[in-house]
Amino acid sequence: MRTPPRRLTSALLGLTLLAGPASAQVRTYLAPDDHTDYLWSATEAEYRLYFQQMLDFFAQAATTDLANGVPSALQSRFTLDGSFWLYDYERNPAGTQFPLIRDRVLSGHLTVPLNALILTYGGMPAEAVLRSMAYAGSLERRWNTRFRLAHTMENLTLPYGLGALWAGSGARYSWNGVCQCTGPEPSAADRLHEIYRWTGLDGSSLLLKWYSFTTNDRLGGYAEARFPADALAQLNAPAFTTRYRDLQGQPYAVRGAFGAGWDDRFTLNLSLRDYVAANTTPAAPLFVSNEIDFFQDFEATHGPSIPSYSASFGNEWDAQPASLAEVTGSVRRNVEKLRAAEAMTTLVTWQNPGFLTGRAPARDLAMMNLGLYFEHDFTDGGPGASRAERLAWQRRVANEIDSYVSTLHADAKTALGGLIGRSGNAPRFFVFNPLSWTRTDVVDLPYTGSLPAHVVDLATGLEVPSQTVTVNSVQLLRIQAPGVPSVGYKVFEVRSGAGASFANPFTVNAGTGLLANAAVSLTVSGRGAINSYVDKTRANREFAANLGGRTINDFGSGTGTVAVENAGVVSTTLRATVTGAPSRVTRITLQRDSDRVLIENEITQNFTDVRSWTFSFNLSAPDLWHEEVGAVLRARLLADGGHYAPQNARYDLLTLNHFADLTGSGPFGVTLSNVECLMMQYGNSTLNALDTATPQLRVFAGGQLGGYGISLQGGDSFFRQQFALRTHGAYSEVAAMRFALEHSNPLVAGAVTGTAAAYPADQFSAVQIDQPDVLLWALKPAEDGLAHGWIARVWNFGDTSATFALTLGGRRVENVQQTSHVETIDRYLVANGGALVDLIPAKQIRTYALNAVQPTAFDSWKQAYGLAAAAAATSDADGDGVALLLEYALGLDPTAGSAQQLPAVQLVGGLAQLTYPRLRSELSYAVEASQDLATWSTASVTQGSGAVGTNVTATAPLPAGGRLFLRLRVSLP
Repeated sequence: MRTPPRRLTSALLGLTLLAGPASAQVRTYLAPDDHTDYLWSATEAEYRLYFQQMLDFFAQAATTDLANGVPSALQSRFTLDGSFWLYDYERNPAGTQFPLIRDRVLSGHLTVPLNALILTYGGMPAEAVLRSMAYAGSLERRWNTRFRLAHTMENLTLPYGLGALWAGSGARYSWNGVCQCTGPEPSAADRLHEIYRWTGLDGSSLLLKWYSFTTNDRLGGYAEARFPADALAQLNAPAFTTRYRDLQGQPYAVRGAFGAGWDDRFTLNLSLRDYVAANTTPAAPLFVSNEIDFFQDFEATHGPSIPSYSASFGNEWDAQPASLAEVTGSVRRNVEKLRAAEAMTTLVTWQNPGFLTGRAPARDLAMMNLGLYFEHDFTDGGPGASRAERLAWQRRVANEIDSYVSTLHADAKTALGGLIGRSGNAPRFFVFNPLSWTRTDVVDLPYTGSLPAHVVDLATGLEVPSQTVTVNSVQLLRIQAPGVPSVGYKVFEVRSGAGASFANPFTVNAGTGLLANAAVSLTVSGRGAINSYVDKTRANREFAANLGGRTINDFGSGTGTVAVENAGVVSTTLRATVTGAPSRVTRITLQRDSDRVLIENEITQNFTDVRSWTFSFNLSAPDLWHEEVGAVLRARLLADGGHYAPQNARYDLLTLNHFADLTGSGPFGVTLSNVECLMMQYGNSTLNALDTATPQLRVFAGGQLGGYGISLQGGDSFFRQQFALRTHGAYSEVAAMRFALEHSNPLVAGAVTGTAAAYPADQFSAVQIDQPDVLLWALKPAEDGLAHGWIARVWNFGDTSATFALTLGGRRVENVQQTSHVETIDRYLVANGGALVDLIPAKQIRTYALNAVQPTAFDSWKQAYGLAAAAAATSDADGDGVALLLEYALGLDPTAGSAQQLPAVQLVGGLAQLTYPRLRSELSYAVEASQDLATWSTASVTQGSGAVGTNVTATAPLPAGGRLFLRLRVSLP
C-alpha cells in the first residue's frame, strides 16, 4: 500500500465555502485559460517556451495578489488545459520556479486537469487514456493533493465510457467547450441539458458543463470568456436562462463561462481578472474562477436538483489518427504488448527489485506519449507549424512509446527466463500467458536448432503438436501450448527426432480457396475476401453474406492469387496476394482445435482516399455491441434500449477497440476482434442516422475520415491490420472480450536459461481471479516503486456487482489499497485469507495496490471518520475552516464543526501565550509569531515542553508596537 508523500502543512488554514440552498443572488464565475493547439498554432519549441512563460506569469501574479491582500474572489487564477504543461516545465531547464508553481497549484490559483492535453479520446484504447494521466497522479502523491478536473475541448462529441475512466481516476468535474471547426457535424446548439451529472454504466458520475453552442468564442465554445462583457450578457439573457434550469424548472443561480485564450499562442495578461474587479457588485458578484470553484459552488447550491444523463455521442475529431494508420496501429499494438511486458516485469521484480533501476524516465515519457500521440490537432499542420513538423513529431512520439515497451518486453522476457529452474542440455522455452484465465493457444518458439525435433510439455510429460514455420525469413517452431495458466507460464522442451505423429486436422485447396478444420470451413477469394464462412458445429450454418457486393474482410477491389503457406498440424494459412489499388497481402489462418479465424492484412502501397475492410454477415435482426472507450455499448438509441444519444450525436463513426459483436435471431452471432483500427461504420449509418438493420461493419483502414487528419497517410506504404472472427450462439460480453484479448495478446515465448531457480521448472501462475466476469486488465509495479506495491487493475464485465477474490501465486496478499486509476489512494482494505477480496460494481474498472506499506495513523484516523485515506492534509471535510491535519493533531472531529474548539491566544503577564494539546507523537508542533501576518518565525517564541498527551504552552514577548500574532503549525515528517 502507498503512503502519499507529505509536505509541511500550515495548521491554521483559511477556507471559504459557498454552500446552502439556492439563492436568488446570481453568482458568476469567469475562468481564464490559454488553449493549447500543439504543433498547430506554434511549434514544439515555441510551446515549451510559452508553457514556461505563462506558468511563471500567472504564478507570480497570484503571489502578488496574495501579498497585497487582494480579496480572494478577485485574485488572479489560471486553468491549464493539460498536465503536460507541468511535465514539460519540470523537465525544462528554463523553468526555474517549479516550487512556486506547486504552491500556486496547492493554493487553488493554478488548476491542473488530469488530462495530458486536449486529446481525441474516441480513438484511444482505455488503457492509453489511463496511462496518459500517470504524471498527474504522480503530482497528486508528491504534493498530497487531488486533481478533480478533466476535460476535452473543440470536439463536438464525447465517448460514453470516458466519464467512467475520468471518475475512476479521481475527477469530479468536466467542461466541454466545442468548436464548429470541421464539417459536416451534428448540431450542437440544442443540448438537452446545459449542465448535468454525466453518469457511466458503472454508476460513476461527473458534473459536466456542456452548454448549447453559439460560436467558438461565446457560450458553448471553447473560449466562452474571451469577451467577458459579452459572456456576462449571454449568461443572463433569456435565451440562456430559459434552458439553464434545474429539475424543478428554476434557473440556476450559479453561472460560469470558461476559456479566454482561444487560439492565441500564449496569454500573458490579466484582462479578465481586471474586468471582474471593475464589474463585480454585492448584488451580482463576479469571481475570477479556477473552474473548480464554480463546480463546488454549483454542487453545494443546486446539488439535489441537478439532472443526470447517460449516453454516447459518437466521434468527430476522434477519427483523425486513422489518417496515419500504420503509426497509429503501432501505438495500439504497443498498448497491448505493454500488458505482457508489465506482467512479466511483475514476476521478475518479485525476485529482483533492481530490475527497474533507471527505467523511470523512459517509462514516464512513454506514458505521457500515450496521450500526446492522440493530441487533437492531428492534421497537416497549421498557421504556426508545418505538415513536416507535425508528421515528424507524431512519428517520434510513437517511436518513443515503442522503444520503452519493446525494451521492457525483451528485457523482462530474458530476465524471467533466467529465473526459471532448469536441468539438462535440451533447449527449453517458457510460454507466458499475460491474461487472467488458463488458455490453450498457438505460439512460435524461437528455436533455430537442428531438425527434425519434437516438443514436450514438462508439466504433463506429454508431447504437443508442433510444426516448423518460416516467418519473415526466420525459422520458428510452432506449437499448440495446452493449459497455459493465468498470468503465468508453462515450460516446453525441444528434443531431437521426429516424435509422435499427430493427425492433420486441416483441409486446404489453394485452387478453390478452401480452408477448413473441425470447426469451420472457409472459402477465400483471390482478393483476400472470405466469401463463405460455415460453422460446422451449428449444422453447417453459413455466416457470410454478400451485401452491396462486399463479403467478409472485403477491401472491394483488386485481383490476386491464393497460395498455401506454413501448412502443418498446428495451423494452416491461405495467402492471397492482391494486385490493385492498393496492392496488399491477406493471410487467413485456422488453428488446431480452434474455431478462431485469424486474419492478417498487409497493405503494401500508399493510398490517399478513405478505405475500409467490410464484414458482411448472414444474420437477421442484428444487434451490435462494441467496446468503445472504457465501456461496452449497444449500438442503438436510448429509446431503443441502446446507449446512443438521440441528439447532438454523430452515428457514422463508431469506436472499435478490442471487439465488435453482431448477434442476430436464433440466436447466432459473430465476434470481430480488432488490433490496429480505430473506427467503424455500422451498416448504412450516416452522420445523423444510426442504421441498426444491416448486418455489416465497415472497418476503416485509414484515410482522412470526415476530410481531416494527415494527408496521404504521411507517405507510408506499409500497413498491418489484424482481425479475428468467431461465431457463437447467444451474445456474451465477457466471452467476446476474452476472445478479443486472446487475439491481441498472444502467448509469449522465451528461452529458459535457469541462471537462478527462483521459479518452478515446469509451470507457474502468478495471479488467479475466481470470478469469471472479472478480468485482469493490467498488472504492474507501482509507479512510485516497489515499496508501494504492485498494481492490479480489474474490469467487471458482468451485468451485476460481483464479489471476487484475487490471489497471488506463492505470495500472500497482506495489504491492499483501492487506488484511483492514477494510483492515488482512495481507501484501505483488509486482506481476506491472504487474498484481495472486494465487491466490484457491474461494468466498473477498479485499480488496487497490493502488498505495500501499512496505513499511517493519520490515514487510519481519517478512515475511522468515514473519510478517504487519501484526503489531503490541507483539506477541510466539514467546511469549518480547520484543516484535516490540524483536527488530527488536536483531537477534533473532522466531520463536525470544530473551529470553536481551537486553542486561543491569551495575554498573560506581558507575554502572548498559546496553549494546545500535544496528542500525536509522529507530528511536529511549532508555534510561530508575526507582527504583520506576512512574515512568520519561531525565533522569538519559547515553545514550551510536555509529553505526548499533555498540554503545551508556548509564549512570546510583545514587541514595542504591542501587536503580535501567533499561529500553530503542525507538520508530518
